[in-house]
Amino acid sequence: MSNAAPPRKAPDQPWRAEGTPDEKRRGAGGGLRGGKWWGLLVTAVIVFLLAYVGLNYLGRGTEPTISYTEFSREVGAGNVAKIYSKGDAIQGQLKSPRANPDGGGDYTKFHTQRPAFAEDKLWQDLSSHGVTVTARPVVQERGLLSNLLISLIPIVLLVAVWIFIARRVGSGLGGAGGMFGRKTPPRPVELRPGTGRTTFADVAGIDEVKGELDDVVDFLKYPDTYRRMGAKLPRGVLLAGSPGTGKTLLARAVAGEAGVPFFSASASEFIEMIVGVGASRVRELFAEARKVAPSIIFIDEIDTIGRVRGGGASMSGHDEREQTLNQILTEMDGFSGSEGVIVIAATNRADILDPALTRPGRFDRVVSVSPPDRGGREAILRIHTRQMPLAGDVDLAQLARVTPGMTGADLANLANEAALLAVKAKQDRVTRADLSEALEKVQLGAERTLVMPEEDRRRTAYHESGHALLGMLQTGADPVRKITIVPRGRALGVTMSTPEVERYAHSEGYLRGRIIGALGGMAAEEVVYGVVTTGAESDLEQVTNIARGMVARWGMSERVGRFSALPSDAQQAYGLSAAPQTLDVIDAEMRRIVDECYEEARQKLRDHRGRLDALAHALLENETLEEADAYRIAGITRLTKDAEA
Repeated sequence: MSNAAPPRKAPDQPWRAEGTPDEKRRGAGGGLRGGKWWGLLVTAVIVFLLAYVGLNYLGRGTEPTISYTEFSREVGAGNVAKIYSKGDAIQGQLKSPRANPDGGGDYTKFHTQRPAFAEDKLWQDLSSHGVTVTARPVVQERGLLSNLLISLIPIVLLVAVWIFIARRVGSGLGGAGGMFGRKTPPRPVELRPGTGRTTFADVAGIDEVKGELDDVVDFLKYPDTYRRMGAKLPRGVLLAGSPGTGKTLLARAVAGEAGVPFFSASASEFIEMIVGVGASRVRELFAEARKVAPSIIFIDEIDTIGRVRGGGASMSGHDEREQTLNQILTEMDGFSGSEGVIVIAATNRADILDPALTRPGRFDRVVSVSPPDRGGREAILRIHTRQMPLAGDVDLAQLARVTPGMTGADLANLANEAALLAVKAKQDRVTRADLSEALEKVQLGAERTLVMPEEDRRRTAYHESGHALLGMLQTGADPVRKITIVPRGRALGVTMSTPEVERYAHSEGYLRGRIIGALGGMAAEEVVYGVVTTGAESDLEQVTNIARGMVARWGMSERVGRFSALPSDAQQAYGLSAAPQTLDVIDAEMRRIVDECYEEARQKLRDHRGRLDALAHALLENETLEEADAYRIAGITRLTKDAEA
């Protein structure tokens, strides 16, 4: 079953439609529309060309223009039968054909021009040789009909241009909405219901969200049952969530599951430079949806036009974006009789939407679409790999465990990257190694061919070994999945650590463990070499963010207290949401926590120097260590979930 979005039928139609009933296209007032106009125009052009060719070429011969000298020679030879003269222009006919001096065969009829300076005795020569001087032209010129057809060419072109413009402006009555939109929109894409539709079978990993939408599907399937109980159809459903969580797929699945027409558009496609075009397009879209109701309208990225009004973003308070939003509000309010039309919108910025858009009666339900849990990730991976030949060593459950936080789009990209790697390697199946390599490529970037000095390579090996060893030793740290000193992206080496179970609330011990693990690279360099390098820049950024959150947002400092001193984005709110004295305390507490963790990291590495050396030497030899090999070389038993908790 294809999940691709249906194409737009016309480039100026800002929405796509699927599952609409098969109806004949018709224009306003029964006029000719679409292909009929073009067919009529092409037919008229063909008829005109045939008539023109027939009258002007097939109906007359080839009458060359000869020189006056040649004409005089033929008169003297007695070969001219008759002539017709108008001024100095002469037409004539020969008694015997002569070869055309310019090529192209023989001729009998001709044109010539008598020079003004000629002083010959033309009339005497004509009379002496018995040439008849006629009153009618010897060579018949184009008649009235031919000249009329030729004169109509500019008119036909003007009519064709007028027809094109009239269709664009809606017969001159559409105003701004007609010139840049349409007065009467074309019918939507015609697909039989049930053909090429997306259903809930194509959606996985967000079962709780599907449960929220089951009521909408059931209402669309059995509206009379709800109406008998006095229940009204929800006007709108707002899907809010991170990018790639499947909001668009969910909306299409609702329409496919209910078997109703589905109109989809991006909010930005309604906006034009001319004020009023967006509102006109919204009216057209809802009008089309009402014709085939019950139906679903899906508007993606609605925050483009649904932002809080009155922000002063434009010179006028009534600009194009606000007009478009006002029209959507009016249509959803039911003033236009939008019974049976459900609007589903998607956004990842629900906090900036206008309150009038999210009140009951507009978007009655706000459904949060979160990244999938481990079971959901496994189900999503099975959907995206069902068309791929997988090797026997592929364990999708294990892959789901090591991909926390990844959305459906991320997992689809991961599966596709693994398939591309298998094709490049000329394999007939996608292996576990392909999926592992694809995961590293997606999360860390592609490998870099970087030639490092041996000393830098050894330092990198100890740096990554420090991260890994503390991750193995620290109870609160996430388990180590892979260690590598192969340069990827901006990093010279990477230690991959992901949680064993989904975590929705973090304890102070877990956060301290993450800080200790992040400081392990710098601590290892100081323990082994006595100096630190710039390789810990990203580690320190991570440590700073965690420590700031512990002290200023999550109440994990006795001196700061149990309140949120920096409640919003720390980088923007730092220094704005707290008094200067509080900021000084926050800095001191952050420094205390980080210093304590760094000292603990150095002490543990000193106590386990042999394990640190063993990991570093193995990395220098193999460059990459998988989870089982890393724990075996370090001589550490893998911690269980209960022990970690």
